[in-house]
Amino acid sequence: MRLLRPSDLTFSFVLAGLVGLVAAVLLGRFGLSPWWAFVGGLFLVGLGARRSLRRWRAVRRTFPEPWRDWVRVHVPLYRRLDASARRRFERDTQIVLADQRFEALEGIEITDELRLSVAAGAALMLHGRPDWDLPRGHTILFYPGTFDDDYDLDEVATYDGMVHPQGPVVLSVPAVKAGWARADGYNVVLHELAHLFDFEATGADGIPSLMDSSSIKAWQTLVREEMRKVKLGRSVLRRYASTNPAELFAVSVEQFFERPVRLQRHHPDLFDALVALFNLDPRPPEGEEDEPMAEDRPSLMARRWSASDDA
Repeated sequence: MRLLRPSDLTFSFVLAGLVGLVAAVLLGRFGLSPWWAFVGGLFLVGLGARRSLRRWRAVRRTFPEPWRDWVRVHVPLYRRLDASARRRFERDTQIVLADQRFEALEGIEITDELRLSVAAGAALMLHGRPDWDLPRGHTILFYPGTFDDDYDLDEVATYDGMVHPQGPVVLSVPAVKAGWARADGYNVVLHELAHLFDFEATGADGIPSLMDSSSIKAWQTLVREEMRKVKLGRSVLRRYASTNPAELFAVSVEQFFERPVRLQRHHPDLFDALVALFNLDPRPPEGEEDEPMAEDRPSLMARRWSASDDA
């Protein structure tokens, strides 16, 4: 991610110029100095540069060692990066932390671990695309547990996360922690962030918004074929991926970053398409231990999703 985005400054200068011109005309009619319009224009430029200044201040700070330990343990790709790439990963994490607004329902403490769980997930997805940025305008809202369609907490609810084009990213705290506890292909943070990259004006359609237009038709054909495999039980993707193209993409992203070797082995075309989209190959070097599991027993998320699929 860039500290300074040209689009931000361009918009600020254009807005400042238009407002300044109108202000100068109005001030002139009242016999006031047009220099006040210039001052107002500078103020607008300063407002537009706030985001870049906030990012610059964030990356100047030393990346705390406890944060580095957390990332090292929970993000396998980070461990394989060289020193320069690791620093860029840490910088991107700091930028997300500076940009994002984190909120929680009453009773939940927003810890560094929770914030890192989201920021590191974004840094992971953006690592191969330094010119990309996390879509703006979405507050991260932490829930104490699963919830239903009305965002009410319920023991039998099935949602670990949800996001809407103009709304917050809602995440269940237990699911966030479980998602990073092991590389089992169930990661609610990666799932919901994937949806952010899928939104258009009318919602998610399964076509990543930053995908090259020349690749869209081939991607849609691939998605239809992968959904068919899921419905027939011939896929390593969980059945939820057959719900619609948007969920196929989000579930695939979870598998791509958490179990890339497995995904490439069973779905090489889908894997290659995601490598091209994210511009990185998350597989470990040949011969290195692949995606170790903490326990043989499936995670709570995996067991719950499997039960939901069988219902």
